[in-house]
Amino acid sequence: MSSFQDKVIVITGGASGMGLATAKLLASKGAKISIADVQEGPLKSAVEDIEKAGGKAIGTVVDVRNRKQVEAWIEKTVSSFGKLDGAANLAGVIGKQNNMAGLEDIDDDDWDFVIGVNLRGVLNCLRAQIPHFNDGASIVNAASVAGMIGFKQNGSYVASKHGVVGLTKTAAKELGPRQIRCNCFCPGMIETPMFRKSAEIRGTEMDPGFVALKRKGEASEIANLIEWLLSSGSSYITGTSQMVDGGWLC
Repeated sequence: MSSFQDKVIVITGGASGMGLATAKLLASKGAKISIADVQEGPLKSAVEDIEKAGGKAIGTVVDVRNRKQVEAWIEKTVSSFGKLDGAANLAGVIGKQNNMAGLEDIDDDDWDFVIGVNLRGVLNCLRAQIPHFNDGASIVNAASVAGMIGFKQNGSYVASKHGVVGLTKTAAKELGPRQIRCNCFCPGMIETPMFRKSAEIRGTEMDPGFVALKRKGEASEIANLIEWLLSSGSSYITGTSQMVDGGWLC
C-alpha cells in the first residue's frame, strides 16, 4: 500500500505547472487532494482530470494573499476530508518587472504583488495549516535558485524567495517537537507556464547549456521531489532547501 493512501494533502498553485503535476502524482498514490488556485477554469479542469483518473480531489478558488480566503480553504478541506497530513505551498508569481527593473526602479505595486503572493502567501498558508496538522505531518514550500543567490534586476522575486527559505527554517524549528517537518525546494529552469511567461517578459529564452545537465527540468521532476519530501522516506529531513536546478549552482 502506498504511504499516501488516504492522506490529505493541500496544494496551492495546483491548477498548472509544478502544482498540477504534484496533485496528479499524489492523487495517483491514493492521497486526497485539496487544490487552491486563482485560475478558476484550470482549477476545475485539474479536479476533473484527477477524478477521471480515479483520484479524489476538491478545488477552491483562493488568492493566497488573502488570509481569510486561505483560512476558509483549509477549514473546507478539514471539513471535507476530516484531517490534514501535508501541504505543498507552491503558488508563485514573477511580476511584470521581472529581469527589467533595478532596485531603484522597482514599482511599489509590483513589489507588493510579488511579495504578497510568494512570501505572505506562504505565511498565510502556514498560519492556517499549522493548527490543523496531525503530528508527523510534512510541509513543502516553493523557493527558487533565486532564494540562494542574487540576480540583477530581479529584486522583488529574489527577496520573496529568500524569505521563503527563512520561513521554512523557522517553521522547522518551531514544529519539530510535533515531528512536523518543513522543507523547501529551489528549482532552476523548469518547463512550466510561469517559466515561459518569464521568457516572454525578457524577450529571450534562457539557454540551459550553462547548467551541468544541459537541459531544462520538467514539472514531473519537481513532483517527484515533493512526493519524497512529503513521504516517510524523508522522515529525518527538515529545514532544508533542496536544489532542483540541474547543476546550476554546483
